[in-house]
Amino acid sequence: MSAHTTLSPTKSLIFVVLLLCTTAVTGRTITVAPEELVPLADPFILLHGDTYYAYGTHSRNGIEVYSSDDLKTWQREGLALHKKDSYGEKWFWAPEVYHIDGKFYMYYTAEKHICVATADSPTGPFRQAKQEPILPDQHIIDNTLFIDDDGTPYMLYVVTNKGFSIYVAELERDLTTIKPATASFCIRPKQQWERLEGKVNEGPSILKHNGIYYLLYSGNGYHSQKYGIGYATAKSIRGPWVKSKGNPILQRPGDLVGSGHGAPFLDKRGRLHYVFHAHNSREKIHPRCMYISRASFRRIDGRDRFAISNRYITPRLDKSPK
Repeated sequence: MSAHTTLSPTKSLIFVVLLLCTTAVTGRTITVAPEELVPLADPFILLHGDTYYAYGTHSRNGIEVYSSDDLKTWQREGLALHKKDSYGEKWFWAPEVYHIDGKFYMYYTAEKHICVATADSPTGPFRQAKQEPILPDQHIIDNTLFIDDDGTPYMLYVVTNKGFSIYVAELERDLTTIKPATASFCIRPKQQWERLEGKVNEGPSILKHNGIYYLLYSGNGYHSQKYGIGYATAKSIRGPWVKSKGNPILQRPGDLVGSGHGAPFLDKRGRLHYVFHAHNSREKIHPRCMYISRASFRRIDGRDRFAISNRYITPRLDKSPK
């Protein structure tokens, strides 16, 4: 990844018995039993110290966290956030965790409202000081944090009114309070692939590369086997945003279907990756499971294009006692 790239702080042959997958690291075919897949949708990976932590949508009781030393084998750590410590009783979705000034911030959705909780450890317990959503009067989801080069914090989120559209707003320095007057529209579903089964742009995240903002997002309904990932670019975080004509940049890689809603992250060697989920199989959607691909910027026709590899790692769940 370029030194000028800013990352915000930081199947099917037969699914009867076994799932055959190809690892992007070695190119070998490996065998992973369905019960050994990591059951996280809308995944996000945080590298803290020498350990990776994965968070995602799965539990009815809050937000789960898994840990790994190598991105390949993962152990469940338990609930990073329990619903007793948060606004909401259900629908805990799309968490992202950032380590800033000695504190861990979790941005997530509960009952179709965006929330923030904090903790002193990446495994939690995350708690809300006030158990209430950021914007109580609006049904919005999928909030993500981006801190620009000048230190200004922003939050992107999805408005679910007449289709799913993405907006951005500035945050106060506490990283938990939105400035409603700064909210501005980013993108809505207009490309044909985003409107096949629902009019959806969701799961946003931002990279800044050589002065250009790259807004990564998912399109189409998550239940569709043609759910996928695209991106748009802008010279300002407030837009105007222009979607890539090469979208979707990831859709049905290998034997996977329903692939999307993830986030970029850097590994221990500083290499860029993208973590995402896919349907459990061609026959059923849930539980959706986590996969990891390499990502990069490629110079094409005088422009830097964002790309996600179709070759992916299939993380394996280690159920042995610690």
